[in-house]
Amino acid sequence: MIGLLQRVSEARVEVDSVVIGRIAAGLLVLVGVERGDTEAEADRLLDRLVGYRVFADAQGKMNLSLTDVRGGLLLVPQFTLAAETHKGMRPGFGRAADPDRGRALFDYLVERARGRIDGVQTGGFGAHMRVSLTNDGPVTFWLRVAPGGSS
Repeated sequence: MIGLLQRVSEARVEVDSVVIGRIAAGLLVLVGVERGDTEAEADRLLDRLVGYRVFADAQGKMNLSLTDVRGGLLLVPQFTLAAETHKGMRPGFGRAADPDRGRALFDYLVERARGRIDGVQTGGFGAHMRVSLTNDGPVTFWLRVAPGGSS
């Protein structure tokens, strides 16, 4: 399971010109589900997302987590993160989970996140979305919990 996290001062997702998810300061995370991912990978990714220290402390060092700063969390499904891009001029998607499994694991991740953090927001699975954000830093990290649990 892949999470492309961006520290943001604000972010929102629109579907058909309607805002369906919005946060102030916090993390926007694009989420990709790979073949072989299970609830265990989703749980490990969530642990990393809420505990990853990407927010500045009083000395300006990235020592604080989303939990520490009580920031917002906007989870956006994005199957293209699982693309195979190492050769050719067109991405392949053989590593991406099938849509039903992807939706189930994304929904599981959201449910678990809502059990740990107030105000979790989401994008729309399978929808054509417009994602707007103000990246704070910029700070962007690619986190991956490979099927089978290795990070």
